[in-house]
Amino acid sequence: MKKRVALVLGSGGARGYAHIGVIEEIERRGYDIACIAGCSMGAVVGGIYAAGKLDEYRNWIESLDYLDVLRLVDVSFRLGAIRGEKVFGQIRKIVGEINIEELRIPYTAVATDLTNQQEIWFQEGCLHQAMRASAAIPSLFTPVMQGNRMLVDGGLLNPLPIVPVVSSHCDLIIAVNLNATNQKHYQLPVIQRPPAFKSRFNSLARSLGSHLPFRRKQAEQLMKLEQEALQHAHAAEINPWLESAEPESQQPAAAPEKAGAPKSATGSFIIDNVGPASLLDLINQSFEVMQTSLAQYKIAGYPPDVLINVPKRVCRFFEFYKAPELIALGREIARDTLDKYESEQG
Repeated sequence: MKKRVALVLGSGGARGYAHIGVIEEIERRGYDIACIAGCSMGAVVGGIYAAGKLDEYRNWIESLDYLDVLRLVDVSFRLGAIRGEKVFGQIRKIVGEINIEELRIPYTAVATDLTNQQEIWFQEGCLHQAMRASAAIPSLFTPVMQGNRMLVDGGLLNPLPIVPVVSSHCDLIIAVNLNATNQKHYQLPVIQRPPAFKSRFNSLARSLGSHLPFRRKQAEQLMKLEQEALQHAHAAEINPWLESAEPESQQPAAAPEKAGAPKSATGSFIIDNVGPASLLDLINQSFEVMQTSLAQYKIAGYPPDVLINVPKRVCRFFEFYKAPELIALGREIARDTLDKYESEQG
């Protein structure tokens, strides 16, 4: 007889794509997902799964490259950088008009009511609106208004909503935490992108460079520095965003002696590649720090039977163009975690 699973999908921005890989591995092993609770991207993936449309959603997000994601950005100048109408409009097309009580399994989406300063559980009503409210990441997506209530991302209060499934009486609770800090041996897999993507990106870079040469030089130097930092982090198995380098590595290199080497600093500029690159990045990093701490409290208060930890260092909050890599990583971590659980159970 199949074991019935209560699945909890946490918040974590783009890392939420890893939930898809986790679900695939759980089903591959013959477990029966009997109910689901999610927050932010966990609510989106969980809701789409409960509606039976996960394959269609996966096909769509895996087809998106960096430029496609940029096209989905509908800029807002009020209470959030993005209105989200393009993204969630596409999700609405995939899922259709459906209420939560019509789903094939019980489902809970967790949001935060800023007006009344409390956690909200959506367990009935419009699925699309519940997912949109739960995923209204502060500073990134504009809030959702419901009457006089302003609703934002549930991760503000509960980034890993285990409590909604405790009363489900399933055989085991599996929780997926997207803000882990103790999984340093996992790396984001390298998946070859179609050649068309590179040519499109290079074309755009040339176009921008012809109009903004100085800005392009800055961008190229930033990309080069970021790649070098990531290579260094991979070799040392550290988090390049949270841990500083050793003092010796911060010392300037010896002056070059090649002919034609510059002897003046005139025209140079300083690039601060240590802290957040923008106010939006600063807010998102602060949000992630808070979520990481809150998730640990939720796990301690209601320990799940199986905890699948996805390291938060594998990608940044808003890198939504990395769906194939994150899905593969989620599947890998779920496989290793469930292997360990099953071996311990005998």
